[in-house]
Amino acid sequence: MSTVSGVLAFLLEIGVYAAAGWWGFTRRVHLLLRLVLAVCLVALFAVVWALFGAPSAVYPLHGAARAVLELCWFGAGAGAWAAVKGRQAALWFCGAWLLSTALEVAFA
Repeated sequence: MSTVSGVLAFLLEIGVYAAAGWWGFTRRVHLLLRLVLAVCLVALFAVVWALFGAPSAVYPLHGAARAVLELCWFGAGAGAWAAVKGRQAALWFCGAWLLSTALEVAFA
C-alpha cells in the first residue's frame, strides 16, 4: 500500500467514525441519549474495525469477505453522511473511497 492510499484510507476510517457519531448526536431525543448513542455508535464501529478491518485486526478478513466488510463499513459511513449532510456529501465520501480502493489495488 502506498503512503497516499494509506493516509486516504485512514482519513476515510475517521470519516466513518465522525459520520456515525454525528448521526447519533443529531437524533431528536434527550441530550443525554444523543450523547450515549453517538458514543456507542463510534465504539461499535471501532470494535468491528479492530476485529476485522484494521491492519492489525484480531481476525483479519481477506478476499470477498474483506470486500463485503468494506462495502458495509464505508456504505454505512456514506449513509450517515447522507443523513447528516445530504446526498452530495455521501457522493464525495464514496468517490474518495473508490479512489482509495483504486490506489490500494494499483499499488498492491
